[in-house]
Order: sequence, then C-alpha cells, then structure tokens
Amino acid sequence: MAEALNGLKRTNMCGDLRETHISNKVTVMGWVGTKRNLGGLVFIDLRDRTGLLQVVFGEEINKEAFQKADLVKPEYCIAITGEIIKRQSPNDNMPTGQVELKGASIKILSESETPPIYIKEDLDASENIRLKYRYLDLRRPDMQKILMIRHKTAKVIRDFLDENGFLEIETPMLTKSTPEGARDYLVPSRNYPGNFYALPQSPQLFKQLLMVSGYDKYFQIARCFRDEDLRSNRQPEFTQVDIEMSFVEEEDVIAVNEALIKKVFKEVVNEDVMLPMKRITYKEAMDKYGSDKPDLRFGMEIVDISEEVRECEFVVFKNAIDNGGSVRAIKVTNSADMGRKKLDKLGEFVKTYKAKGLAYIAYKEDEIKSPIAKFLSETQMQAILNKVEAKTGDLVLIVADKDSIVLQSLGALRLQLAKELEILKDNVEFNFVWVTEFPLVDYNEEENRYVAAHHPFTMPMDEDLQYLESEPGRVRAKAYDMVLNGEELGGGSIRIHDSSLQETMFKVLGFTQEKAWERFGFLLEAFKFGPPPHGGLAFGLDRIVMFLAGTENIKDVIAFPKNQNAFCPMTQAPNMVDDKQLEELGITKAEIKK
Repeated sequence: MAEALNGLKRTNMCGDLRETHISNKVTVMGWVGTKRNLGGLVFIDLRDRTGLLQVVFGEEINKEAFQKADLVKPEYCIAITGEIIKRQSPNDNMPTGQVELKGASIKILSESETPPIYIKEDLDASENIRLKYRYLDLRRPDMQKILMIRHKTAKVIRDFLDENGFLEIETPMLTKSTPEGARDYLVPSRNYPGNFYALPQSPQLFKQLLMVSGYDKYFQIARCFRDEDLRSNRQPEFTQVDIEMSFVEEEDVIAVNEALIKKVFKEVVNEDVMLPMKRITYKEAMDKYGSDKPDLRFGMEIVDISEEVRECEFVVFKNAIDNGGSVRAIKVTNSADMGRKKLDKLGEFVKTYKAKGLAYIAYKEDEIKSPIAKFLSETQMQAILNKVEAKTGDLVLIVADKDSIVLQSLGALRLQLAKELEILKDNVEFNFVWVTEFPLVDYNEEENRYVAAHHPFTMPMDEDLQYLESEPGRVRAKAYDMVLNGEELGGGSIRIHDSSLQETMFKVLGFTQEKAWERFGFLLEAFKFGPPPHGGLAFGLDRIVMFLAGTENIKDVIAFPKNQNAFCPMTQAPNMVDDKQLEELGITKAEIKK
C-alpha cells in the first residue's frame, strides 16, 4: 500500500553520496533496482537520476524496517532514512561504491508491477516496445544521461549567446502556410471556418522580420514541424537552435557559430575543437566525396579518370564521356583480394543510385585483375593506377555515367565501404568542415522549374548576380553548412534584404508577382521599410546532442519521439477525434482509403 511522505524531505541524491558523508543522517528517495536477501541482511540498490546507492537493512538493527525492506520489488518507489557508513565490500566501479546507507526506516511510496522492459543500460528491446513504455525507457541510466547532456547543451548555448549580446525571442507556433520545401502540418481554425494555420517548418520569416524590427542579434531554441516521409534520423517535430544577426557578412556569422560550437563541445564533453574549422566549396565536396556533407575522417576520395580512358575501347566509358558525363574512381587500400561475391554486391549497391554498374581493377602483387582489362591498353591501365595513386594490394572501383549519378553513387559507395571495412570503428575524432558556395537553385525536372537549394531568401554571390535571370543554375549562394563526421550540424546563409531582388528571386523560382505576394507579401511589405543586411544559421539541436552523447539514433536524444511512421506507440497519436470537435471546426469526414 502506498504511503504518504507526511513531511519527509529528501536530503541527498543517491549518486552524490561519498566518503565525506560518512556518519551523516540522510534521506534518499528513488526506485528499487535490485533487492537481495542474505538471511539477516537485505540489500537494496536504490536508483535516481544521479546514480545508484547501496542500502543495507539488518534484522538485528531494526526488525520492522528489515521486514518492510524485504517486501519491496524492482521499480517500487521508496524513501529511506538512515546513516551513511563505510561499505564493507567497496565497489570501485560505482561512484558511490565506497559507502552504503544503513537503513533505519523505509516508506513504500508506490508499488510497481513487473516492468515490460528491463530498466538497465544497453537495453536490447524493440524500438516500438521502448516507445510504448517510454516513461520506463527514460528511467534507464543511459537515457537519463543523454537527456542531462541535452539540458546542459541547451544551457551552454543560451549562456554563450546571452554573453554575446543575443536576445532570446519566441516566434509563433500558429502561422501562415508558406510551403516551399516539406509539407506543412495544418491546424484548422474554429473562428475562421475553412481556413488553416500551419505549424512552422522553421522560424525563418519571423526572424528576418525581427531583423527589420531592429533586434540585431536574435536566437531561439525553437520547435519545428515538417510533414515529410521519415528517414532513420528524422522526426516530424524537432528542435532548432535558430540564430540571426544584422549588419553582418558570411565571415561574421561563421565566426560566432564556430565559437559557439567550440564552447559547447568543451563545456559538455571536454572536447577541444580547433578553430578555424576547415572549409571546402560545394563543388570540391561533391567532386571529392560525392556529398555536400562529406565525412573527412578517412580518404577514399573520388578521382576523375575521364581523360585517362577517353580513347579506350570500353563502350560504357566512351558513351558516358561523349554524352557529357564522366568516368570516376575510388581507391580502396589493401582490398585487392576482395571476393567476386562481395564485388557483385557492391555493383548492386551502386545500381540503387541509378548507376549502370561497377567496374573494378584489383592491383595484385603478381597480376592486375579486371573484367575491363581487355578494353584498355597497358598505357591506359597504368594511367588509371597512377591517377588514383594505387599501390600493390589496392582495389580501384569505377563508375561511368552522367556526373550526378557518378558522384552520388561513388559518394554512397565510399561511406558503405567505410562501414563494411570498419574503417571508422575506433575513430572517436570530431572532424568539422564548413561547406560553402552552394548552388542558389536546383532544377526540378518533375515540376519543370528551378527550386531554391536552401530557401528562397538566400542571397546570391555578388559576382554571380548577373546570371540570376539568364542562367540561374550557374549562380552560387552566400550559403554555408557546418558538417561534422558526415552529418550536417547546421546551415545558413546571408539573406536577401532588397525587395526588388527578392521579387526577382521569386520570379526565377516560377512565382508570378501575384503568387509571391499572396504567399510572402508580409515579408515583401516589410522590406519596404529599411531592412538591414542580415544573415544567420540554424543548428539541429537533436543532432548536436547525438554527437555529444555518442549515439547514432535521433530518438535517443528526444524525450518522447515518434516511430518511423510518425506514430506514437505510447499515446496512440495521431488518433481520431469526436464528431463534435470536427463539427465545431466545420470539417466533415471523408471516406478513408485503406
């Protein structure tokens, strides 16, 4: 039966007690981890979010407390009062392992059924079971550690930005739908039947309006929502560290955010981040690594061998080059003995990225083995090996097609091989890089128009402004992404602050003037009233915490995430609502297609 506290106060957290507390009378509260009855003694490992404390009850010391302690089971919530004593059998693997609590009294605050999951570190349970019983999953020490890291990270960010003159300002959750990326989550309005609010994909437009308003250094740890198909590390709602500054250029924004990340990694995990961070252009990132978020912890760079094979007799290579594409390769060190079955599997892998196939050259000690050797002269073969700097024992993997397919497939293959060969198994470094000079727009063949590569408010590079209307695909943006170990930590840009240039940008993106004003008129109107030059950046807080906590699963760093289908097994959201609620909103049910 549950007992009330009746004025009993907790004096200490379980994990904080040390030898300096010996002889102190304390009261601790928490959950039973394990209980052991050794005849005249009952031992309980009591757990709270700070750690474990061993408690001992003796039948000869206090028979009533001993008998009550023997009743408890795992996950009972209890309160214990007693004296801290020297532990008879110290445990050097526990921070509290030199002491124990000699229990004098115990209150059973609430009982627990047998939990459906084990409350322990490194739990091996299905994700949906963990999410269904998330309140139990979050009791586990490793999960509690992660959320404490998240708290500390947010605090360090707030403190740093406050010390550097930034103001934390909230922006609306219910706003206008301005789709130009992922789908919006829509909220029907009861007061305006047939009209909808949208949940923000980011605070982008509002933070630009705050710059117009004169709040020249803004930040917000903001909730954002995107209704898109989920990948392994995406959630429908996520948290952004949103930053905007006025009267700045790219270097100013980069400098502040480098200093911020340096502070966070030092304060939270005592990791020194060397500044300035490395920088590469988007073109270099794609040409060398096949990705705009390159992992620089290992080599295996992509090398263009088009010139070396231009005159060869292999039709696949010749066709790719003649059609404006290229032939490119990566070198895999000490892998010339890779088996045919594995090579075939890699060939199937690149086909998922629309590559037609994968050629290879195995540079063995006694021979050069390759299915394309008969199409290459000795000079051409040697030229390829020289270009990729291959040595005896290396394997060369080659793809030929249009550039976008070649780079994407080899970029993905590079990461896949690093994983399969365990190249990064023991690598714990944090390798930061800025990627700069992104394309301003991409051409969408399905929609037959240009779309913004970042968003429609990104400033073109000054030297490329002349091509904005005539050759939009040639224009680079004043955009920059901070990348860590192959993941984008954050991205931003200098914004357009000239209303006529902004309208031109909308025109390039296929908006009529009427449509642009319909969607973004409040921003264009604001730009009539002296907007300052401004720019900013947004970090993914969840992703930062993933790195700091050493996990690869974004769900681990969010208290109550959704599963891969954007469903919450715990609350059963989303769910149906009452007809009365729909009636108040002027909504009628359509037949649901199953």
